[in-house]
Amino acid sequence: MKHALIPVTAALLLGMAPMANAAPVTSLTALQTAIDNAKSGDRVVLAAGRYEAKQPIRITRKSGVTVAAASVGGVEIYGASGFTFDSSERVTVEGFRFTHTATVLVPSNSHHIRLSRNVFQLKSPAEKHWVNVDGDDVEVDHNTFTGKSTQGVYLSVFGPSSGMAQRIHVHHNYFYNHSFTGSNGGESIRLGVSSKQRFSANALIENNLFEKANGDPEAISVKSSDNVVRYNTIRDSKGQIVLRHGNRTRVEGNIMLGGASGIRFYGNDHVIVNNLVTGSSGNGITVGSGDVIDDTSSTGKDRPDRVLLAFNTVSGNAGGIAGENRTYGPDSCVIANNIVTGSGQLVRQTQFSKFTWEGNLLWGGSAGDIPASGYRTADPKLSGELRRPAADSPAVDASAGSYPAVELDIDGQRREGRKDVGADERSGSGAERAPLTTADVGPNAH
Repeated sequence: MKHALIPVTAALLLGMAPMANAAPVTSLTALQTAIDNAKSGDRVVLAAGRYEAKQPIRITRKSGVTVAAASVGGVEIYGASGFTFDSSERVTVEGFRFTHTATVLVPSNSHHIRLSRNVFQLKSPAEKHWVNVDGDDVEVDHNTFTGKSTQGVYLSVFGPSSGMAQRIHVHHNYFYNHSFTGSNGGESIRLGVSSKQRFSANALIENNLFEKANGDPEAISVKSSDNVVRYNTIRDSKGQIVLRHGNRTRVEGNIMLGGASGIRFYGNDHVIVNNLVTGSSGNGITVGSGDVIDDTSSTGKDRPDRVLLAFNTVSGNAGGIAGENRTYGPDSCVIANNIVTGSGQLVRQTQFSKFTWEGNLLWGGSAGDIPASGYRTADPKLSGELRRPAADSPAVDASAGSYPAVELDIDGQRREGRKDVGADERSGSGAERAPLTTADVGPNAH
């Protein structure tokens, strides 16, 4: 598959058809006046051009208003400030290119805000986040985040002092080229913080593309509870999907190609299923261990308890499924019906306590630290970029146990009868997913 890394240029961002027929305003002063006078259902449009924002563009006490660029990417906001929200709801900001220095903040007193089809390429100082969400029911979709070389997060989800922002939906965004070289603090998405790990966020992060997400070992860093991370593609990135804090998050159907590693988790009662990790220079999946048990607010690493790790394909990585070695090893987890291929020791961990192992299919290296009853050795006959099994693969109709929590496969197709081992359930429907590309995400995607 040919896959070009597309820089954010005028060729990518300009030349689209107008987003609305409303007469556009031609200055930020006129834009502010139009916003102040807007009523529910109004669409305020800014004409194409570059505009220096010396002070915030305020959206205050508004409901049901859209503020849009005249064409997608045709309006650049630069300077010290950008849009700010205050006590607003059901407001959409779409189609802009932001190169200013101020963080875009959705405060806790605003909700149902949508940031759509924008490009974020801020000139913010080090340690500043680019977008910070504290309000509930915020949608961040079809945006590009690119070009950050300093510490700070592309998209931070936080919340009021009493808990996490609720029901944030992040989808069809392109996170590209975070090049901060430090060891921590350059995530593409950070969902919560250590002090909020016990709070449910009920966020959904899906169908996003990450490329060269190298600002941090965590491309998606989850530090809250009760979230879903699904159907994302992470390619050629140092960043992983990491359940760093919190409990009960579902990680499903993600495609991870190349890069430094795959999925790493801490905390309790997660469900990690139907994911593909292939071609990485590190472990496909890392089972964390803890310096604390059942953490609630510290920055320590919480021992994983009762995590289901099942029906994943971990193929051709430098390491397979591996653990860590801290004071408290993971406890009572289930590792079942995964395909693990590669060389060397495919399962590596001496702290697995009271684990359930069954139905795993290993090939190419030594089994390592896995009981003989928990696996078979056979060639799964995988092929293609998504490492799908052939019709005569020993993975087909070969799973152990029922696992009702796993109804679908990596393609979102229903698993029928005795389930296949690994992420892919063979089907004649032809409805197979492919890794996301720049045509699927960002401002110009359908």
